[in-house]
Amino acid sequence: MNDLFLIYKNLTRKKMRLFLTSFAIFIAFLIFGAVSALKATLDSGIEMSADNRLVVVHKTNFTVPLPFAYVNKIKNIEGVKDVTHSNWFGGYYQEPSRQVTTFAVDPKSFFKVYDEIIIPDEQKQRWFKNQGGLLVGERLAKVYGWKVGDRVPISSNIFSHKDGGHTWEFVVDGIFSAREVQSDTGYIIFHYKYFIETRTFGGDTIGWLVLTTQSSSLNESVAKAIDEKFANSQAETETSTEKAFNKAFMKQLGNIGLIIFGVVFMAFFTILIVVGNTMVLAIRERTGEIAVLKTLGFTSARLFTMILTESLFLSLIGGISGLAVSYLVLKGVSEHLARFLPNMVLTSEIVWQALAYMLALGLITGIIPAINAYRLNIVAAFNRGM
Repeated sequence: MNDLFLIYKNLTRKKMRLFLTSFAIFIAFLIFGAVSALKATLDSGIEMSADNRLVVVHKTNFTVPLPFAYVNKIKNIEGVKDVTHSNWFGGYYQEPSRQVTTFAVDPKSFFKVYDEIIIPDEQKQRWFKNQGGLLVGERLAKVYGWKVGDRVPISSNIFSHKDGGHTWEFVVDGIFSAREVQSDTGYIIFHYKYFIETRTFGGDTIGWLVLTTQSSSLNESVAKAIDEKFANSQAETETSTEKAFNKAFMKQLGNIGLIIFGVVFMAFFTILIVVGNTMVLAIRERTGEIAVLKTLGFTSARLFTMILTESLFLSLIGGISGLAVSYLVLKGVSEHLARFLPNMVLTSEIVWQALAYMLALGLITGIIPAINAYRLNIVAAFNRGM
């Protein structure tokens, strides 16, 4: 008799129990896939930071502006390769509730520092020549249906326009993507020069600087040189690696990793109890059958393997289906959250981790029933059933 057929018949003998147990595992891995992808998305700014990229902000707070003159002064520091700068615009589209991450940047230096951005050369050159032009990340462009050539009004909840009001009119000159699928493309950039010429206050200042060093081994010395250079000025600086800056920024949102671990742990612990109890009861119900199989010549090792395989199949059925639905959910949710978060994807690392958890769940919940079946004494089993 085929062992797989027996495993199948044992799994499906009580279809409602199979459904409820599989559904519990399904929910656990649906949660695992979703929260793991969310954590990976929130950490993507840290994980994908360039090793040789530094961020320079005002020592008081990164929201305090810096003098524009710092750009050229930092360029002349030994070990610095390229320097660019950005200003937070506080943008929104049509309504204040429709926030759009918007930066005023220096066009050519921006692409030298952020070389992971991909954009057709003709679109880039068009934008370089048009001060009223806008570059839009592909995820944000999908949200609003923007195309190259569209006229787009972007308002600011911080700055006002010299012509009156808080709205700037732009033309979409290009749509950019990135090399990595998890990289954030949910923002827009426009010319810094156009920004300072049309805003009513702020003068010749910048929000922060981003630079690349000639080698990541020079990061510490370059950061120290920058901060020492402006140590006695009215605008002292704090320089850190992009990875450290993004990590510090994420800490302001709380310990996301601990929260996610708590959610996943509680879900798995609950499922472990449910599935473990189900397997123990299922094997206990089959005590007489197991004794008959041993009488017919089934070895203890063979029965041990069959019961453990049954537990693994149960875990994989619920786990893989939960992970598959998680993928579909993330695909839909990611599009709706493009204005706020980078692309949420179920990475291969998450999938392999989930598969490892499924196997662990199957082994842990099946090992005790399998051992009990292995040790079952035929005479004792028949006496128990009488």
